[in-house]
Amino acid sequence: MAKHSALRRYTWFDWVNIVFMVLFCFITLFPIWYVFVGSFNEGLDYTMGGVWFWPRVWTLDNYLVVVTDPAIWKGYLVTIGRTVLGTVSSLVFTSVVAYAVSRRNLRGRTVYYWIFMITMFFGGGIIPYFILLKVIGLLNNFLVYVIPSLFSAYNMIVISIFFAQLPDSLCEAARIDGAGEYRILFTIVMPLSKPILSTVALWAIVGHWNSYLDSMYYVNDPDLYSLQYVLMRIINKSSVPANPGVTLPPSLYETITAKTVSFAAIVVSTIPVLVCYPFLQKYFASGFMIGAVKE
Repeated sequence: MAKHSALRRYTWFDWVNIVFMVLFCFITLFPIWYVFVGSFNEGLDYTMGGVWFWPRVWTLDNYLVVVTDPAIWKGYLVTIGRTVLGTVSSLVFTSVVAYAVSRRNLRGRTVYYWIFMITMFFGGGIIPYFILLKVIGLLNNFLVYVIPSLFSAYNMIVISIFFAQLPDSLCEAARIDGAGEYRILFTIVMPLSKPILSTVALWAIVGHWNSYLDSMYYVNDPDLYSLQYVLMRIINKSSVPANPGVTLPPSLYETITAKTVSFAAIVVSTIPVLVCYPFLQKYFASGFMIGAVKE
């Protein structure tokens, strides 16, 4: 009886919300599941259609082609390197600027804010940016993935707002003990700002990992192509990548297709982000400042 009475308490509006959320979850998750299913299905069988929710003919040949492709592994190394170096350097550089802007005694603080705001809405365009990178020697250079992304005005504003909410008494106590501004930032402010820093770090990680336009515009060296750009080339070529120096059974190439191989490459490229997310999620919490300061 209690179960039936609980069901009766649901209004028509509740049921509409439930149906809407179920449909929304399905629309969001089905493309991911569709790619995952296609990556495990035989290529020729997949071209016949009808493979939606479960592989009809199971195979690992698509993944075999992917893991034996040296271009994908080079792209993996480049993307991992740019993601780690770019995220850490961007987080440190942006945090230093955010800490300075969050201090109320900074001279010209309002002017700096407006300058940063202007850069968020106005830019020189692709051609002047390309010329600038050429002049400073960043074309066909790994640092083209790192240096231009050192600073983000939006991330700086988000971090500075969080820094400004920290109790001033913490910084004042550190100054009385002889700590300088950099020591206050790296030993007090940043450790207390793990939630916002981990959030911004996640944005940076996803941005670096998914980026391919910088490889397309500013890099001609295949050894410096990012993983997503290599993946995009595989998808656009609509042909199975030839892996020089790797001998695979000829029968394998008779059953796979470029589409199913691209599905496998997408799954392989997505795994690191799915692995990293849970480690950053634990910092998305509140109440970390409770008891830190006793006025």
